[in-house]
Amino acid sequence: MTLSAEFEHFATEAVAAGRYRDVGEVVQAGLALLRDAETELAAFAASLEDAQVEGDRDGFVSAEDVHRRMTAMLDDIARFGTVTCARDSFPAPDVG
Repeated sequence: MTLSAEFEHFATEAVAAGRYRDVGEVVQAGLALLRDAETELAAFAASLEDAQVEGDRDGFVSAEDVHRRMTAMLDDIARFGTVTCARDSFPAPDVG
């Protein structure tokens, strides 16, 4: 295996600092991080696909709809001390 001069220097410094036994251990640590990042990326991609399927099945809510609903809820809290436009009413938060 051949490392670029930059990576060779980095790995040698990490070994000299006592963080790793040898350059091979530095490479293994880097590969473990890469594997973990790719696993997380795959899980994220799967969650996006699941969200797309759910949206296709249940419908999407636009940002404008969310903003309109949140504004109505905040207006209700200001006027009535509770949310009346939602499926259930929620008491206003105690901010004092």
